[in-house]
Amino acid sequence: MKKHIPLDSTIKELEDMASRVNGLEVSSTDEYQKAIVSVLKTLVQGEITLFKEFEHLKKAIDLVTLEMFKVKNKN
Repeated sequence: MKKHIPLDSTIKELEDMASRVNGLEVSSTDEYQKAIVSVLKTLVQGEITLFKEFEHLKKAIDLVTLEMFKVKNKN
């Protein structure tokens, strides 16, 4: 089984991948290559956004859980 990779490492790897895709964009010579690079760029940016939004969601769930315990303890 694979070991869990920390969020920061995952995002850094994705940002590195985005940099390489940007390099491919600069060196692409025809429309087909540019279209493929555009798709790759969109996918990588989507993954970065997904991981960041997931982290925000986890924090929101934690805050809601804390508030629920506070309300439960008052009763």
